[in-house]
Amino acid sequence: MLTDVREQLGRALFRRVAGPDGPGNRARIHGTPGPRWFAPDRPIRTVHGDASMFIGGISALLLQSLHPLAMAAVAAHSGFRGDPWGRLQRTSTFLAVTTYGTAVDAQRAVDHVRAIHERVRGTTAEGAAYHAADPHLLGWVHAAETDSFLRAHQRYGATPLDTAGCDAYVADTARIARALGVADPPRDLSELSERLAGYRPELRATPEARATARFLLLQPPLPLIARPFYAGLAANAVASLPPWARGMLGLPSVPVVEDIAVRPAGRLLTRTIRWAMSPR
Repeated sequence: MLTDVREQLGRALFRRVAGPDGPGNRARIHGTPGPRWFAPDRPIRTVHGDASMFIGGISALLLQSLHPLAMAAVAAHSGFRGDPWGRLQRTSTFLAVTTYGTAVDAQRAVDHVRAIHERVRGTTAEGAAYHAADPHLLGWVHAAETDSFLRAHQRYGATPLDTAGCDAYVADTARIARALGVADPPRDLSELSERLAGYRPELRATPEARATARFLLLQPPLPLIARPFYAGLAANAVASLPPWARGMLGLPSVPVVEDIAVRPAGRLLTRTIRWAMSPR
C-alpha cells in the first residue's frame, strides 16, 4: 500500500515538473553516451538533483522579479500566467539537460535559449528598453537563480555543501552562464554576494513584480487538494529570500513562527518529495 502511494505521488510530481515528454527526456538525458559538462561528483549535480529545488525555484522567481527590466520581459513574453506549468517544464528540462546531459545536448539547449533571448525585446511601462540577451540582464537572472537554489539546498537539501562545495557550485553554474551569454559570472560565494549587492540599486518592486508574487504565493494554478502542500513550499521559498528582497516585495517576516513551524514543514515536505521521487 505504501509503495503504491509512493509511486503515485512520484509520478504526479514528475509529470507536473517534467511534462508529458518527461520520461523520454529523462531517458535521453541520462542514457545517451558521451562526455558531459559536469562529472558525476560535481556539486551542481547534487544541488539540481535534490528536492530542495522545489523551494529554490519559487524563491528564484520571486527574487528575479525585482529587476524591472527582467520582470517586464517575463511579463510580456514568457506566457507564465497562461501556461505556468509549461514554463516550469521547459525550465526544468533545460536545467536537467545542462546539468546531466551530454555536452552536445547541453550546447544545443543553450543555443535554443539564446535564440529565444535574441527575439525578446521591448520597453517597460516607463519607457525603458530591454533585451533579454543583454549580458547585464542575464547576469542578474543568473545570480538570483544561483543564490536561490543554493540557499534552499543549504537549508533543505539532503546533503548540504561545505564552504568549498558552495564555491564549487557557483563555479559550476558559471559554466552554463557563460554559455548563455553572461560576460563575467561569479565563480565563488564571495563574488556571488558582491554581484547581488551590485544589482541592488537597480531593483524595485514594480506592480508587475507584486502581481507575480501574488500569483505565485496566493493564486497557484493547482487543484484545492494540492494547495496546502504548495503553500508549505511557498512559505519556505519566502523564508529563504534575503531580508531586503522580502522587504521590497512587502512579504511578512515572523521569525518565531518560521523557526517553529515553517522551516520544519519545509524539511518534512522536501523529505517527502525526495522519498516519492527517488529511484526505486
